[in-house]
Amino acid sequence: MGPSTPLEPQSLYTACDLASLPFGDTSELPELDAALIHTRAVAALRLGLDIRHGGYNLFVLGETGSGRHAIINQLLEGERRNGERPADWCYVCNFADAARPDLLRLPCGRGARLRDDMQHFVEELLPAITAVFQSDEYRSRIEAMQEEQKQREEAALHALGHDSAELGVALLRTPHGFAFVPMKNEDSTLSQEEFEQLPEERQRELAAHIKTMHERMHKLMNEFPRWRRELQSRIKRAGSEALRITVTHLVEDLKPAYADLPEVIAWLDAVLQDIVESGESLRESSQSEGDTETTTYSGSISVQRYLVNLLVENSADGTRPVVYEDHPTLQNLVGRIEHVVHMGTLMSNFTLIRAGALQRANGGFLVLDAIKVLSQPYAWDGLKRCLRAGRIRIESLSDIIGLTSTVQLEPEAMPLDLKVVLIGERLIYYLLCQYDPDFPQLFKRNADMESEVERSADNTAAYARLIATMARRDGLRPLSAAAVARTIEHAARLASDAQRLTTQTQPLSDLLREADHYAATRQAPRIEREHIESALDAHRRRNDRIRERFLEHILRGQLLVDTAGEHVGQVNGLAVVLLGESTFAHPVRITATVRVGEGEVVDIEREVKLGGPIHSKGVLILSSFVASRFGLTLPLSLKASLVFEQSYGGVEGDSASLAELAALLSALSGVPLKQSLAVTGSVNQFGVVQPVGGTNEKIEGFFDVCAARGLTGEQGVLIPRANVCHLMLRPEVVEAVRAGRFRLWAVADVDEALELLTGLPEGSMNARVVEGLRTLARMHKEFSRTQPEGEARAGQAARSADDNGR
Repeated sequence: MGPSTPLEPQSLYTACDLASLPFGDTSELPELDAALIHTRAVAALRLGLDIRHGGYNLFVLGETGSGRHAIINQLLEGERRNGERPADWCYVCNFADAARPDLLRLPCGRGARLRDDMQHFVEELLPAITAVFQSDEYRSRIEAMQEEQKQREEAALHALGHDSAELGVALLRTPHGFAFVPMKNEDSTLSQEEFEQLPEERQRELAAHIKTMHERMHKLMNEFPRWRRELQSRIKRAGSEALRITVTHLVEDLKPAYADLPEVIAWLDAVLQDIVESGESLRESSQSEGDTETTTYSGSISVQRYLVNLLVENSADGTRPVVYEDHPTLQNLVGRIEHVVHMGTLMSNFTLIRAGALQRANGGFLVLDAIKVLSQPYAWDGLKRCLRAGRIRIESLSDIIGLTSTVQLEPEAMPLDLKVVLIGERLIYYLLCQYDPDFPQLFKRNADMESEVERSADNTAAYARLIATMARRDGLRPLSAAAVARTIEHAARLASDAQRLTTQTQPLSDLLREADHYAATRQAPRIEREHIESALDAHRRRNDRIRERFLEHILRGQLLVDTAGEHVGQVNGLAVVLLGESTFAHPVRITATVRVGEGEVVDIEREVKLGGPIHSKGVLILSSFVASRFGLTLPLSLKASLVFEQSYGGVEGDSASLAELAALLSALSGVPLKQSLAVTGSVNQFGVVQPVGGTNEKIEGFFDVCAARGLTGEQGVLIPRANVCHLMLRPEVVEAVRAGRFRLWAVADVDEALELLTGLPEGSMNARVVEGLRTLARMHKEFSRTQPEGEARAGQAARSADDNGR
């Protein structure tokens, strides 16, 4: 196919052959296996899930809306029924150190029973404690102990009084205590006057006896508290013995259900021992009024300490958990410890420990969005700490940054065994690999999702199943084969390639839902092709406002674009605009001017800092092409300027370099370019036209302008030959081409493009460019010869200063 031969209509749109869809509607199709679309990624995922060694966590690379989460969920739903059964995890009171709760591991499904058993145990314990301490037997025993103690004290005092009486000293009880007084006889004591009348020797003897008795009384008074402490110990032991007899059978009734769990049995023994040792305190707790949980938070002994905090509960069938944490803050990942206010103070205990996503997913799979984890303070570091250590330690953000100084609980760390699946963009993965040295060690496997797949017969069949799966999961009507075909064609348009299909399922899901709405409004039993078309038309209308404004400005002459006639140094380029869901293109005038100079091509966009680096590179490449083609035989005595007319924003990309080169060569040669044509494509240093993006939108953008002004059959667009396989144009463009009212050409190099733009045969344009360059060189030579030497030096200095300024 030569450059003067327009493209055939059948090459502008690749329709889906209904013969490749042998079904009536999608209700006949089975669910799609993700491996049929993402073979490489699914194989990597399965390998990572099968390897049980540490560090084999997964990072799923893919674009937003490509169905990454749905594919991961599908794989994990099948994988969660394999492997080791997960455990239930419970926090219980550490009776030796209440600030460090202990962790119990139970087989899946048995944690709830232990929690319920201990709740029932506590409910039975309070009445049992009350019954023990209020029983007649216990009271009689305590009263006997107290009476015995009373008699012991009385006997000691009586013996002391008897001994003092033998020495002539009476032991008297007074309101202020005991006193020793000299005796007159057995029934009376000496008064002070009578004592002073006694012989001096007798006085000294009685005084010595009184002193001795005081010393013995002092020793006896010191013994009384010890005896009373012994009494309290005996009473406590009696209470403990009574409790042990009563509570032992309650604990023993629990043990058979957990006979295969030594940790639980050991903890139940510790519960029994603590109850026995804390009997009197528990009695006081049971007698206190008000909320029973108040004693738990206030720090005193309470039966609530024998409860079980079931932190993680898994299904009894052994299914491994799959947890997706949508808000991965540090505490939502590693868990948190809640507090309650008691008498103005924040208090906590083991019953207020709450599980995070890591605990809930332990033994299974945790799915996280990478950007969400990275955007939460300390969440990424906390996740890495847990994965490196293989344990989950609950920590709060306030503890990490030192905002609190209160005593906090330090629960026993939970052993960690799970697979973390991070989902993110490719850029995030590559940045983490480069800047985080821990990342490659913790996430050893990546699964790179396909952005698009080949539009083969097998993939077309698989894509039909994908469409059926999406419709079925969203509860939509089945799609007819024609509707599926139109959806597949739209998937090729989304991929910007007639030979490829996009894997981004989000826009397709939206399309199906909207088509289902139109089917519902028309009371259709299934989604037909016309409903898909209605949804696509509605989408275009919703997002067409800005495109229509551009078109309106062109038609009103506010944006200068010609679609007829010829002009030297002027060509129609095509610019793509990306705005959310809307992607469209519009023609833009590109102009070039030349004058005598030193072989420089000035990119005005770059000079005013509106041109991006890729655009500037394209201008430098076309400058190199001009120099290599025409500068070998004569000096390039020119200075050229290139500009996008009426562009008030940034210009980026090299897709206009072919148009810029055509404008420049037109300005050099003086040959006018057809304004009925628009041009897109980049060029290399040898003049080969290279493919660009947005080809469909660019063609349709110029077509819309031409159609609004009236199609003449002379209008058309030049595209790179490598872009022909990307064409999936709107039906009205294809029909206009079929009717000969609009044309498209595919060019392989700049000479083919110039032949179409100028109408000159190949080679003629180059000769005229050479002639133009010779004219400029001759003018430069004559000007240099006639210019005075001083002016020449001044001109050279001015040019050097101008170059340095740039």
